[in-house]
Amino acid sequence: MIRMSKLTDYAIVLLAHLARGERTLTAQELAGRSRVPLPTVSKLCKELSRAGLVVSHRGRHGGYSLARPPEAISVAEVVEALEGPISLTECGTPGGDPCGIEPFCLAKASWDPVSRAIHGALQQLPLSSIGPFRRPPPMREPPTALPVLPGANLP
Repeated sequence: MIRMSKLTDYAIVLLAHLARGERTLTAQELAGRSRVPLPTVSKLCKELSRAGLVVSHRGRHGGYSLARPPEAISVAEVVEALEGPISLTECGTPGGDPCGIEPFCLAKASWDPVSRAIHGALQQLPLSSIGPFRRPPPMREPPTALPVLPGANLP
């Protein structure tokens, strides 16, 4: 089964929340909005900051924000920041450890195009496509009085 880690999934969720925000968000605010535990949020924000995907702001109005617009951050970048190069097999990863049968392996060449296709698909998937990024319409003011319907019996 091909699966990304729970931490990578959480990182995408956190980035989606940052993308929706109009301002920087603290780790505590991100934890509250995403329901990801605060220690995990802190750890992931540091990793994402090291990878250049988020910017850490210090001071009174500090927190985290995206380093680039959500349209300019691909899901592949997020996956690679937390998991390393995208590849189906260890031998398909640049600098990966060779296995004992690599010189005789008939399957290695078959996996390379699949790995490239997955990487390409994730590269084409911008963060802005994850979750609704449009701001919700402003709430209308509730009517001050209920309208009287024709034919309604009033006390």
